[in-house]
Amino acid sequence: MPREKGRKVVASNKKARHDYAIFDTYEAGMALTGTEVKSLRAGRASLVDAFAQERDGELFLHAMHIPEYTQGTWTNHEPRRTRKLLLNRGEIDKLLGRTREGGFTIVPLQVYFSDGWAKVEIALAKGKKSYDKRQDLAKRDADREIARVSGRRGKGMDD
Repeated sequence: MPREKGRKVVASNKKARHDYAIFDTYEAGMALTGTEVKSLRAGRASLVDAFAQERDGELFLHAMHIPEYTQGTWTNHEPRRTRKLLLNRGEIDKLLGRTREGGFTIVPLQVYFSDGWAKVEIALAKGKKSYDKRQDLAKRDADREIARVSGRRGKGMDD
């Protein structure tokens, strides 16, 4: 059977970009069981409330929900178990150094398959205040309005 190519997104955390200011992103592998991989291939996962935390110099992903595989038997996995993230030592040290500085956290942005391997995109992020969120929404609305008006002008339709 040929190995699949490209990137197939399984789940994304849209709320993370709204709630956090993203500084750096990293691609990490995950230590998964067989039924977890099968459930992910079926497109079932949720990153709501998921976060990464350090334990004994390693990073672990907490609160990520991968539902039980429907055709699984007694070998099925626990849906919200803690999963180990697979990163290089230098990347782990860099992430942990920044989180210990204060104010930074590690949040997952996407779970996907890259050339057949399950990966998670994690980000070094800092929580936004509510007024920052309002400013971002206002800026996005203004940019959308500018694009709409300039598009109409380009077509010769003046308001």
